[in-house]
Amino acid sequence: MKSWTAPAVPDLPGVGQVPVLYDTVRASRETVVTVDGVARIYVCGVTPYDTTHMGHAATYVTFDLLHRALLDADVPVRYVQNVTDIDDPLLERAARDGVDWQDLAAEQTSLFTEDMAALRVVPPDAYVGVVESMEQIVAVLASIRDAGLAYTVAEGGAVDTYLDLAQVIAPGDLSRSCHLDHDTMLTLSGERGGDPDRAGKRGPLDPMLWRGRREGEPSWEGGPLGPGRPGWHIECTAIAMHHLGEQVSVQAGGSDLAFPHHPMTAIQALAATGLESFAHHTSHQAMVGLDGEKMSKSKGNLVRVSDLRREGVDPMAVRLVLLDHHYRTEWSWTDEAMGVADERLRRWRSATERAAGPAVEETLAAVRLALADDLDSAAALRAVDRWCDAAGEDPAAPGAVADLVDALLGIRLHEDADEASQPSL
Repeated sequence: MKSWTAPAVPDLPGVGQVPVLYDTVRASRETVVTVDGVARIYVCGVTPYDTTHMGHAATYVTFDLLHRALLDADVPVRYVQNVTDIDDPLLERAARDGVDWQDLAAEQTSLFTEDMAALRVVPPDAYVGVVESMEQIVAVLASIRDAGLAYTVAEGGAVDTYLDLAQVIAPGDLSRSCHLDHDTMLTLSGERGGDPDRAGKRGPLDPMLWRGRREGEPSWEGGPLGPGRPGWHIECTAIAMHHLGEQVSVQAGGSDLAFPHHPMTAIQALAATGLESFAHHTSHQAMVGLDGEKMSKSKGNLVRVSDLRREGVDPMAVRLVLLDHHYRTEWSWTDEAMGVADERLRRWRSATERAAGPAVEETLAAVRLALADDLDSAAALRAVDRWCDAAGEDPAAPGAVADLVDALLGIRLHEDADEASQPSL
């Protein structure tokens, strides 16, 4: 799958710190680790419809900060992101709108990549769709089946395959990993793509690995599993393992993936490999609302990057709104926040166009320290604000601050700042 063009990232003097990041599973802050000398990062991608809303944008800008901070710390990064280009919600939206599901997926994926380019997100090294990954997915499923850890449930003429959680993890392990009680897990599973009430399952939380072919639905050859298509969680297990190896440094996404998606992804990897730790670090972006109400596809109250771009809003101002909130804190998009970001962007551009300014070393150190401290982007913005509000006589400082803002925060202040500002759709 074609990714987007990478933005130029300026080189900065010195080396930053390896970030400390909150780990959702351990419920503690941990330093990001490498696997075989490389920070291997997997960020769950979009199901391509209703893209790119601010929840999406916040997630990918947050982990773009992590990507940039690791590169600044001289840590090699291998970053992978998937696209769920076949799934029930996509098929349902295509049927509702009377369009081919493949056309809808292609159109929305293209729009998403335009939005990411406009927001100056560094693209993944591998940007991978589910449809193009069927061979790898089926291979992982076959290994789980061959290990005797899967079972089938028949419905009409279709045969679905499930993972038997009780054979893979001990009682209570799932609850401890996501810090939820059993009843809450059942509720969230039902709300987030699971089928806890389905008759014939050995355990209500057992995830579907393969959905057997049904009339009118797309399907692929599944080898010993028969024709069908993958369950939601297994795609990320297989894509991550194929492109990053059997263990990753960071598994990340929105907080709605904290259960069941990320635990199931990890447990399926355990079933396939026998290795206890799939992800050394699991991290989540908090939800973004609109004027105090949860922003969601079902409510239809989405603020989309492409809509703002179409209205002439500067993508750098959009990125500043996102950066002005810590990634683990829920917040709401407001017109007032957009106004604050517009004014901040104007002040930063004006300050970095001056003939001279304060020396850059203190500001660079403060921004690096803020990002190393659990991606405290709001503190990083305030450090740049302080430089803009001060006076100084260093003629090299304005350009140096523009470079550090670009390299570490992804905010391009001059030259190509408006590039890719208008969507093609």
